[in-house]
Amino acid sequence: MCGFVALYNIKNHPVSSEHLKEMTDVITHRGPDDSGFFTDCQVGLGFRRLSIIDLEGGKQPLSNEDGDIWIAFNGEIYNYQELQAWLKDRGHQFKTESDTETIVHLYEEVGFDCPKHLRGMFSFMIWDRKKQLFFGARDHFGIKPFYWTETEDFFAFGSEIKSLLKVNGVHKKVNPTSLYHYLTFQYVPDPETMFDGIHKLPPGHQVMIKDGKLTIEPYWKVEFTPEEKPFSYFVDGTRQILEESVLKHRVSDVPRGAFLSSGIDSSSIVAMLRQHEEVKTFTVGFDIPGYSELDIARDTSQFLKTDHHEVKISAERYLQELPRLIWHQDEPVADPSAIALYFVAELASQYVTVVLSGEGADEFFGGYNIYREPHSLRMFSSLPGSMKSALRQVAGVLPDGVKGKSFLIRGSKSVEERFFGNALIFSEELKQKVTMSNLSNDPAYVSPFKITSEIYKGAAGYDDVTKMQYLDIHSWLRGNILMKADKMTMANSLELRVPFVDPKVFEFAAKIPTKYKIAEGTTKYVLREAMKDLLPPQIKTRKKLGFPVPTRVWLRGEFYSWAKELIYSAEVDEYINKAYVLYMLDEHKEGKVDYSRRIWTILIFMLWHQIFIEEKYCFGPFVSPYIETRRKNLETFRVG
Repeated sequence: MCGFVALYNIKNHPVSSEHLKEMTDVITHRGPDDSGFFTDCQVGLGFRRLSIIDLEGGKQPLSNEDGDIWIAFNGEIYNYQELQAWLKDRGHQFKTESDTETIVHLYEEVGFDCPKHLRGMFSFMIWDRKKQLFFGARDHFGIKPFYWTETEDFFAFGSEIKSLLKVNGVHKKVNPTSLYHYLTFQYVPDPETMFDGIHKLPPGHQVMIKDGKLTIEPYWKVEFTPEEKPFSYFVDGTRQILEESVLKHRVSDVPRGAFLSSGIDSSSIVAMLRQHEEVKTFTVGFDIPGYSELDIARDTSQFLKTDHHEVKISAERYLQELPRLIWHQDEPVADPSAIALYFVAELASQYVTVVLSGEGADEFFGGYNIYREPHSLRMFSSLPGSMKSALRQVAGVLPDGVKGKSFLIRGSKSVEERFFGNALIFSEELKQKVTMSNLSNDPAYVSPFKITSEIYKGAAGYDDVTKMQYLDIHSWLRGNILMKADKMTMANSLELRVPFVDPKVFEFAAKIPTKYKIAEGTTKYVLREAMKDLLPPQIKTRKKLGFPVPTRVWLRGEFYSWAKELIYSAEVDEYINKAYVLYMLDEHKEGKVDYSRRIWTILIFMLWHQIFIEEKYCFGPFVSPYIETRRKNLETFRVG
């Protein structure tokens, strides 16, 4: 796990190492152990290393034996040993035991099909001297970030936007369309970012520059292929593929641990990991009742006999760290749990360099409670369109708060009309209030329906639950779940691994029929049955809790004055109707309406704007204070 940058000078001018160093210095937190640079005429690669595999030999940028193919790579390849053995049989000569060199020789062997063979998390750029081309790719689901931009002089690539902001000709400017989408989804959907002119390479895509022209194309796509087989087949197969994935994700030359919450996802990972080794586990919680998983995680730890560690976060500390953590995120992501994740990562970084976690289980195995909605709305499925339209009109005139109004509205809509993913913060009507704009007359405006409808096209023919999973994999998983997981762990120089988010695991999960995913009044039914003998009984039946953070409570108390001051001081009047935001804040404080998610979404954008656009905060290279402690732990790990 590391960070990379890459430059391609469009005018064929030399790239300077000093420029690359400036770009990599700002992401020192991603790789505090080492740095490296390579330049060749109009191209340059820069790298920051967090040493995980082949501690001595895995330095980057790295080349083949002839020095005509160079790579900068962020991530881990879990099938690299099998690929390495195959490549050696094909006559390739290796000088290291690193997974990085495996990608180089794989590219030599199969060319642009290289990413299709990789099992892991990755973003990389390869410079092919002979062919004079730049080639890069991002992993199947977007575990690792990959940003790019174009200026008059450069194509620039990197693991974080902060690096690209150091490129000559890149200007810090808000993308108004991205802001509109952020207000819907609480993050900016691929392929755009909140910065005008800076883009994400979508997961499962590759990029190539040849003769100064950039092209992007997919190398893989998500496909669900349900099979009619006995329930036991899917239970046994789920257990088998997950155990195999956890084994693959154990590979490292540094100490490992795991995050542990109150749910089945992380508990399953810990239980499978515990079958092979002693495990250190880490949990975060809060003082407020209903907002802490500490007790349940502690009980699970005792059941699994792990070496457990926990941290409890106060409102004061949460708010104190918030600006720097928004800086680490690069873009505004209005998920309060992202900040909580930072604190448990900080705790883990005192003991280990690698942690395993349970992200992705909900999207792959059908775990979100909202996935039960199609079953609850099944009575509407046989109604003709005209009757559904009439029901919607009737519901529309009912006063807010009338029981059944929301049920009628949602039942009268198709899944494509009602489901935007796991977050729908502001409706189109409310967005016009909060931005003081008539969106329909704005030529730059793109409806969020345009974003989701393009995704739904790939799910045509699936049942409604599978359509919801498909949408979440293409939006919520990559835009929120994996983004916050990467940024908040790497802020602590900690490598996060997600065994559920694995191509082989998905390949099997995609075969499970919906009747086995949503069953017996619960979600993730196959997964629960597959794991039941490894976990405490209460974990198997526990409903999805999420990662609760008490911002709802704090905005009525400890955060109220801070929020009000931020609203007044942020220079975002051209984007945000501050009077309406202040109205929501006061209504929320008085307990009249729960506006916490909407308020938090606006506040995070305002804080992001102060940090990146107004530059009211100054953050430099940051390295976890626990790095030296971890290095001592590594020596103990080697001896042990």
